[in-house]
Amino acid sequence: MKEENKNKTEKKDHKDNEKGAKHQFIKLDKKDFEELNNKLKNLTDEALRSKAELINYRKRKDEETAKMLKYANEDLILEILPVLDNFERAIKMDDDNLEDEVSKFLSGMKMVYASLSLALEKFGVKEIDSLGKPFDANFHQAVMTESDETKPKEIVLEVYQKGYMYKDKVIRPAMVKVNK
Repeated sequence: MKEENKNKTEKKDHKDNEKGAKHQFIKLDKKDFEELNNKLKNLTDEALRSKAELINYRKRKDEETAKMLKYANEDLILEILPVLDNFERAIKMDDDNLEDEVSKFLSGMKMVYASLSLALEKFGVKEIDSLGKPFDANFHQAVMTESDETKPKEIVLEVYQKGYMYKDKVIRPAMVKVNK
């Protein structure tokens, strides 16, 4: 038994020596060592920068994708808003002086307008409340000014076209008349 163990140990030592022969060590002077060490540092720095750039790229792409998904319906909504405006103009007619058939038609238009407004609200579209509010260039587009001494300055006097927000973004500013 002892001989078998001894033979196994000798074989193992022989294999280790063969492995050692495959890995030769090169003796470096201080200058070569510093040069290789600098190359290693440069490659490590470059790898870290590349990794950071990749992380930043992924973050930017994730943000862009999230923004794109958040505002995916914006173009459709912008196409629907003029239709909504036209419905508003049509239903502003005085219902009292109309014939029975036209009155029924107008009430149907009012229902369609209400349904369309609710559908837009459901998807995050909100009307910008402007009348009587202070003028804000972020939400309003001043198309006219007027001087009215009875009202405070920079107040919206009249709304010519409603403005709308889509989620947290102004997709159409309100066209207004402002008091100067």
